[in-house]
Amino acid sequence: MDFLETIIQKKVEEVAAMPQETEKVVAKRPSFYQQVKERPQKMHLIAEIKRASPSKGDINQAIDPVTQAQAYEAAGVSGISVLTDQQFFKGSLADLEAVSKAVSVPILCKDFIIDKKQLIRAKNAGASIVLLIVAALEPARFVALYQEAETLGLEVLVETHNAAEFQQAQALGAKIIGVNNRDLKTFDVSLDVSVALAPQPSEAVYISESGIRTAADVLQLAPFYHGVLVGETLMRSNRIAETAADLQVSRR
Repeated sequence: MDFLETIIQKKVEEVAAMPQETEKVVAKRPSFYQQVKERPQKMHLIAEIKRASPSKGDINQAIDPVTQAQAYEAAGVSGISVLTDQQFFKGSLADLEAVSKAVSVPILCKDFIIDKKQLIRAKNAGASIVLLIVAALEPARFVALYQEAETLGLEVLVETHNAAEFQQAQALGAKIIGVNNRDLKTFDVSLDVSVALAPQPSEAVYISESGIRTAADVLQLAPFYHGVLVGETLMRSNRIAETAADLQVSRR
């Protein structure tokens, strides 16, 4: 089964039925990019709120997103990612909006974004960063949505999984580039993906995503990446402060 293709097919239907919102004036959050550039000596942690996933099923359905987000912020994370896809990840825009009102750190809207409608809804709900997945978009569409997001004042985490997608992100001049260790077609995960793509130093900020569980995993990535995005490990943890601290290792 091609998970990504299935998800995008459903997302097309969802977006077609989605009302068009008018852009609202929202409170400005700190820049995630600038935050990383100002503190290059540490591995920055984007902590995720993820109730479920297609590969793992329910992860933590009992979670209160606001309580979880406040625990993340208290643990010193550099950003919070909120899954807003309902059908496959059991998230919602309401989760994003509630979290945005409760914390002041940068907030990433984690969804399969294919249309400007979604960008506006994410901004209106309080997101300061949006995810654009290279594998989910035709090249021209990817560039157009990236430019639309920047026009809206949003930062963009450009997600890649292989060398061709990585080069596409670099060619665009993306400031924040993610390498997803999960193959979105099969949902197989391996940190070897991030290791193999190990980026050379540049002006961009590089984030490794998925499959990161321990400080040892983060230390393996630290020579090449500025931070990690971690969901399941934190969502299953009964010691959020300790788990988050373990993952925020020194890069040097």
